[in-house]
Amino acid sequence: MTASNFMGEIAALSAALLWAISSVVYTRLGLKIPPLKLNLYKGIIAIAFIIITLLIKGAAFTDLSISTIALLTLSGIIGIGLGDTAFFTALNSLGARRTLLVETSSPPMGALLALIFIGEQLTYSAWSGILLTIMGIAWVISERNPVDNLRISRQGIIWGILAAIAQATGAVISRFALIQSDISPLESTLIRLMGGTVIVVGLLFLPVAKQNHLKWQLSLYNLGIIAIAAFGSTYLGIWLQQTSLKFAPTGIAQTFLATSPLFILPIVALQGEKISLRAICGVMISLGGIALMFLR
Repeated sequence: MTASNFMGEIAALSAALLWAISSVVYTRLGLKIPPLKLNLYKGIIAIAFIIITLLIKGAAFTDLSISTIALLTLSGIIGIGLGDTAFFTALNSLGARRTLLVETSSPPMGALLALIFIGEQLTYSAWSGILLTIMGIAWVISERNPVDNLRISRQGIIWGILAAIAQATGAVISRFALIQSDISPLESTLIRLMGGTVIVVGLLFLPVAKQNHLKWQLSLYNLGIIAIAAFGSTYLGIWLQQTSLKFAPTGIAQTFLATSPLFILPIVALQGEKISLRAICGVMISLGGIALMFLR
Protein backbone atom coordinates (compact mmCIF):
# COMPACT_ATOMS: atom_id res chain seq x y z
CA MET A 1 0.00 0.00 0.00
CA THR A 2 1.29 3.47 -0.92
CA ALA A 3 0.22 6.91 0.22
CA SER A 4 -1.87 7.27 -2.97
CA ASN A 5 -4.08 4.42 -1.76
CA PHE A 6 -5.04 6.56 1.22
CA MET A 7 -5.32 9.93 -0.53
CA GLY A 8 -8.83 10.52 0.85
CA GLU A 9 -7.85 9.71 4.42
CA ILE A 10 -4.67 11.81 4.34
CA ALA A 11 -6.57 14.76 2.81
CA ALA A 12 -9.23 14.54 5.55
CA LEU A 13 -6.64 14.51 8.35
CA SER A 14 -4.90 17.51 6.77
CA ALA A 15 -8.21 19.39 6.63
CA ALA A 16 -8.89 18.53 10.27
CA LEU A 17 -5.53 20.04 11.26
CA LEU A 18 -6.33 23.27 9.41
CA TRP A 19 -9.82 23.43 10.94
CA ALA A 20 -8.39 22.90 14.44
CA ILE A 21 -6.17 25.96 14.02
CA SER A 22 -8.90 28.06 12.42
CA SER A 23 -11.56 27.17 15.02
CA VAL A 24 -9.53 29.05 17.62
CA VAL A 25 -9.38 32.08 15.30
CA TYR A 26 -13.09 31.93 14.41
CA THR A 27 -14.07 31.68 18.08
CA ARG A 28 -12.34 35.02 18.72
CA LEU A 29 -13.69 36.61 15.55
CA GLY A 30 -17.19 35.48 16.54
CA LEU A 31 -17.04 37.84 19.52
CA LYS A 32 -16.76 40.77 17.09
CA ILE A 33 -18.52 39.70 13.88
CA PRO A 34 -22.03 38.17 13.49
CA PRO A 35 -21.99 34.53 12.25
CA LEU A 36 -23.70 35.23 8.91
CA LYS A 37 -21.34 38.06 8.00
CA LEU A 38 -18.31 36.03 9.09
CA ASN A 39 -19.51 33.14 6.90
CA LEU A 40 -20.03 35.54 3.98
CA TYR A 41 -16.59 37.16 4.23
CA LYS A 42 -14.71 33.87 4.46
CA GLY A 43 -16.73 32.49 1.52
CA ILE A 44 -16.01 35.46 -0.75
CA ILE A 45 -12.29 35.42 0.10
CA ALA A 46 -12.02 31.67 -0.47
CA ILE A 47 -13.87 31.93 -3.82
CA ALA A 48 -11.35 34.55 -4.94
CA PHE A 49 -8.44 32.25 -3.98
CA ILE A 50 -9.99 29.33 -5.90
CA ILE A 51 -10.66 31.37 -9.06
CA ILE A 52 -7.05 32.60 -9.04
CA THR A 53 -5.81 29.01 -8.61
CA LEU A 54 -8.01 27.71 -11.44
CA LEU A 55 -6.81 30.49 -13.74
CA ILE A 56 -3.17 29.71 -12.95
CA LYS A 57 -3.77 25.99 -13.56
CA GLY A 58 -5.69 26.72 -16.75
CA ALA A 59 -8.51 24.49 -15.54
CA ALA A 60 -11.87 24.58 -17.26
CA PHE A 61 -15.28 23.21 -16.39
CA THR A 62 -15.70 20.64 -19.13
CA ASP A 63 -18.34 17.98 -19.66
CA LEU A 64 -20.23 18.88 -16.48
CA SER A 65 -23.86 17.87 -16.42
CA ILE A 66 -26.58 20.10 -15.03
CA SER A 67 -27.29 17.45 -12.38
CA THR A 68 -23.68 17.52 -11.10
CA ILE A 69 -23.70 21.31 -10.81
CA ALA A 70 -27.13 21.24 -9.13
CA LEU A 71 -26.05 18.58 -6.61
CA LEU A 72 -22.84 20.42 -5.69
CA THR A 73 -24.73 23.71 -5.39
CA LEU A 74 -27.29 22.06 -3.11
CA SER A 75 -24.46 20.51 -1.10
CA GLY A 76 -22.89 23.96 -0.67
CA ILE A 77 -26.18 25.56 0.35
CA ILE A 78 -26.82 22.92 3.02
CA GLY A 79 -23.30 22.08 4.21
CA ILE A 80 -21.56 25.45 3.92
CA GLY A 81 -24.25 28.14 3.79
CA LEU A 82 -26.52 26.70 6.48
CA GLY A 83 -24.08 24.32 8.23
CA ASP A 84 -21.22 26.78 8.77
CA THR A 85 -23.58 29.54 9.90
CA ALA A 86 -25.12 27.17 12.46
CA PHE A 87 -21.58 26.13 13.51
CA PHE A 88 -20.45 29.73 14.06
CA THR A 89 -23.63 30.44 16.03
CA ALA A 90 -22.98 27.38 18.22
CA LEU A 91 -19.38 28.53 18.78
CA ASN A 92 -20.68 31.83 20.17
CA SER A 93 -22.95 29.99 22.63
CA LEU A 94 -20.95 26.92 23.58
CA GLY A 95 -17.30 27.67 22.77
CA ALA A 96 -15.06 25.55 20.55
CA ARG A 97 -14.75 22.50 22.85
CA ARG A 98 -18.46 21.89 23.43
CA THR A 99 -19.40 22.72 19.86
CA LEU A 100 -16.90 20.17 18.56
CA LEU A 101 -18.35 17.62 21.00
CA VAL A 102 -21.80 18.04 19.46
CA GLU A 103 -20.21 17.86 16.00
CA THR A 104 -18.96 14.30 16.70
CA SER A 105 -22.47 13.12 15.76
CA SER A 106 -21.83 14.12 12.13
CA PRO A 107 -19.60 11.19 10.96
CA PRO A 108 -21.92 8.29 11.95
CA MET A 109 -24.84 10.37 10.69
CA GLY A 110 -23.07 10.82 7.35
CA ALA A 111 -22.23 7.10 7.14
CA LEU A 112 -25.88 6.13 7.75
CA LEU A 113 -27.18 8.65 5.22
CA ALA A 114 -24.66 7.39 2.65
CA LEU A 115 -25.77 3.81 3.31
CA ILE A 116 -29.46 4.68 2.93
CA PHE A 117 -29.34 7.05 -0.05
CA ILE A 118 -26.32 6.00 -2.15
CA GLY A 119 -25.86 2.42 -0.95
CA GLU A 120 -22.32 2.98 0.35
CA GLN A 121 -21.23 -0.10 2.30
CA LEU A 122 -18.54 -0.08 4.98
CA THR A 123 -16.64 -3.04 6.43
CA TYR A 124 -17.00 -4.08 10.06
CA SER A 125 -13.49 -2.78 10.76
CA ALA A 126 -14.43 0.61 9.25
CA TRP A 127 -17.58 0.86 11.41
CA SER A 128 -15.57 -0.19 14.47
CA GLY A 129 -12.92 2.41 13.61
CA ILE A 130 -15.54 5.15 13.24
CA LEU A 131 -17.14 4.34 16.62
CA LEU A 132 -13.76 4.01 18.39
CA THR A 133 -12.48 7.29 16.95
CA ILE A 134 -15.65 9.16 17.88
CA MET A 135 -15.54 7.70 21.42
CA GLY A 136 -11.96 8.90 21.82
CA ILE A 137 -12.77 12.38 20.51
CA ALA A 138 -15.86 12.65 22.73
CA TRP A 139 -13.84 11.57 25.78
CA VAL A 140 -11.20 14.22 25.08
CA ILE A 141 -13.54 17.17 24.58
CA SER A 142 -16.12 16.26 27.23
CA GLU A 143 -13.50 16.65 29.95
CA ARG A 144 -14.41 19.28 32.50
CA ASN A 145 -12.44 22.48 31.93
CA PRO A 146 -12.33 24.84 34.95
CA VAL A 147 -11.27 27.72 32.70
CA ASP A 148 -14.43 27.39 30.56
CA ASN A 149 -17.06 29.66 32.12
CA LEU A 150 -19.63 29.32 29.33
CA ARG A 151 -22.99 27.97 30.49
CA ILE A 152 -24.43 25.04 28.54
CA SER A 153 -26.93 26.76 26.29
CA ARG A 154 -29.91 24.79 24.97
CA GLN A 155 -29.99 27.10 21.98
CA GLY A 156 -26.28 26.49 21.37
CA ILE A 157 -26.79 22.71 21.46
CA ILE A 158 -29.65 23.00 18.94
CA TRP A 159 -27.44 25.06 16.62
CA GLY A 160 -24.64 22.49 17.02
CA ILE A 161 -26.97 19.60 16.14
CA LEU A 162 -28.32 21.50 13.13
CA ALA A 163 -24.73 22.13 11.99
CA ALA A 164 -23.91 18.41 12.29
CA ILE A 165 -27.02 17.42 10.31
CA ALA A 166 -26.32 20.00 7.61
CA GLN A 167 -22.66 19.01 7.26
CA ALA A 168 -23.46 15.28 7.11
CA THR A 169 -26.16 15.86 4.49
CA GLY A 170 -23.92 18.17 2.45
CA ALA A 171 -21.11 15.59 2.55
CA VAL A 172 -23.33 12.78 1.26
CA ILE A 173 -24.70 14.90 -1.60
CA SER A 174 -21.18 16.04 -2.49
CA ARG A 175 -19.83 12.46 -2.37
CA PHE A 176 -22.57 11.31 -4.76
CA ALA A 177 -21.81 14.15 -7.22
CA LEU A 178 -18.05 13.47 -7.08
CA ILE A 179 -18.26 9.73 -7.76
CA GLN A 180 -20.82 10.23 -10.55
CA SER A 181 -18.64 12.69 -12.51
CA ASP A 182 -15.05 13.49 -13.45
CA ILE A 183 -15.07 16.94 -11.81
CA SER A 184 -11.92 17.79 -9.88
CA PRO A 185 -12.07 18.43 -6.11
CA LEU A 186 -11.03 22.08 -6.60
CA GLU A 187 -13.74 22.77 -9.20
CA SER A 188 -16.33 21.11 -6.98
CA THR A 189 -15.12 23.25 -4.08
CA LEU A 190 -15.80 26.41 -6.09
CA ILE A 191 -19.35 25.32 -6.98
CA ARG A 192 -20.10 24.37 -3.36
CA LEU A 193 -18.71 27.64 -2.01
CA MET A 194 -20.67 29.70 -4.52
CA GLY A 195 -23.88 27.89 -3.54
CA GLY A 196 -23.14 28.38 0.14
CA THR A 197 -22.27 32.07 -0.27
CA VAL A 198 -25.41 32.84 -2.30
CA ILE A 199 -27.68 31.39 0.41
CA VAL A 200 -25.79 33.37 3.08
CA VAL A 201 -26.47 36.60 1.13
CA GLY A 202 -30.15 35.66 1.08
CA LEU A 203 -30.20 34.93 4.82
CA LEU A 204 -28.73 38.38 5.54
CA PHE A 205 -32.00 39.94 4.38
CA LEU A 206 -34.04 38.02 6.95
CA PRO A 207 -35.42 40.10 9.87
CA VAL A 208 -33.56 37.91 12.40
CA ALA A 209 -30.23 38.76 10.78
CA LYS A 210 -31.03 42.46 10.72
CA GLN A 211 -31.89 42.39 14.43
CA ASN A 212 -28.40 41.16 15.40
CA HIS A 213 -27.17 43.88 17.75
CA LEU A 214 -23.60 42.58 18.03
CA LYS A 215 -21.31 45.61 17.86
CA TRP A 216 -18.61 45.02 15.30
CA GLN A 217 -16.34 46.87 12.96
CA LEU A 218 -14.66 45.39 9.87
CA SER A 219 -11.24 46.93 10.29
CA LEU A 220 -8.32 46.23 7.99
CA TYR A 221 -6.79 44.13 10.76
CA ASN A 222 -9.94 41.98 11.16
CA LEU A 223 -10.19 41.57 7.38
CA GLY A 224 -6.59 40.35 7.29
CA ILE A 225 -7.27 37.80 10.04
CA ILE A 226 -10.41 36.58 8.20
CA ALA A 227 -8.39 36.29 4.97
CA ILE A 228 -5.71 34.15 6.65
CA ALA A 229 -8.33 31.94 8.35
CA ALA A 230 -10.35 31.65 5.11
CA PHE A 231 -7.23 30.63 3.17
CA GLY A 232 -6.50 27.81 5.62
CA SER A 233 -9.95 26.62 6.66
CA THR A 234 -12.09 27.33 3.60
CA TYR A 235 -9.85 27.47 0.54
CA LEU A 236 -7.44 24.68 1.55
CA GLY A 237 -9.75 22.99 4.08
CA ILE A 238 -12.75 22.49 1.80
CA TRP A 239 -10.48 21.60 -1.14
CA LEU A 240 -9.00 18.85 1.03
CA GLN A 241 -12.50 17.89 2.22
CA GLN A 242 -13.66 17.46 -1.37
CA THR A 243 -10.54 15.42 -2.12
CA SER A 244 -11.31 13.14 0.83
CA LEU A 245 -14.94 12.70 -0.29
CA LYS A 246 -13.73 11.91 -3.82
CA PHE A 247 -11.38 9.12 -2.71
CA ALA A 248 -12.82 7.81 0.59
CA PRO A 249 -16.28 6.63 1.71
CA THR A 250 -18.44 9.31 3.37
CA GLY A 251 -18.35 7.82 6.88
CA ILE A 252 -14.59 7.39 6.90
CA ALA A 253 -13.93 10.83 5.39
CA GLN A 254 -16.30 12.52 7.86
CA THR A 255 -14.69 10.73 10.81
CA PHE A 256 -11.18 11.82 9.82
CA LEU A 257 -12.50 15.34 9.24
CA ALA A 258 -13.90 15.29 12.79
CA THR A 259 -10.48 14.71 14.39
CA SER A 260 -9.85 18.45 14.79
CA PRO A 261 -10.10 18.25 18.62
CA LEU A 262 -7.14 15.87 18.66
CA PHE A 263 -5.01 18.42 16.82
CA ILE A 264 -6.10 21.17 19.21
CA LEU A 265 -4.36 19.39 22.11
CA PRO A 266 -0.76 19.98 20.93
CA ILE A 267 -1.73 23.55 20.02
CA VAL A 268 -2.90 24.33 23.56
CA ALA A 269 0.10 22.42 24.96
CA LEU A 270 2.40 24.77 23.06
CA GLN A 271 0.49 27.65 24.66
CA GLY A 272 1.41 26.29 28.09
CA GLU A 273 -1.83 24.47 28.97
CA LYS A 274 -1.41 21.18 30.84
CA ILE A 275 -2.71 18.09 28.99
CA SER A 276 -4.44 15.59 31.28
CA LEU A 277 -4.00 11.81 31.32
CA ARG A 278 -7.63 11.50 30.22
CA ALA A 279 -6.94 13.57 27.12
CA ILE A 280 -3.89 11.45 26.26
CA CYS A 281 -5.94 8.25 26.69
CA GLY A 282 -8.68 9.69 24.49
CA VAL A 283 -6.14 10.42 21.77
CA MET A 284 -4.78 6.86 21.98
CA ILE A 285 -8.31 5.43 21.64
CA SER A 286 -8.95 7.62 18.60
CA LEU A 287 -5.63 6.63 17.04
CA GLY A 288 -6.67 2.99 17.43
CA GLY A 289 -9.91 3.77 15.60
CA ILE A 290 -8.00 5.60 12.86
CA ALA A 291 -5.71 2.56 12.46
CA LEU A 292 -8.77 0.33 11.99
CA MET A 293 -10.08 2.60 9.25
CA PHE A 294 -6.77 2.40 7.41
CA LEU A 295 -7.15 -1.38 7.16
CA ARG A 296 -8.16 -2.65 3.74
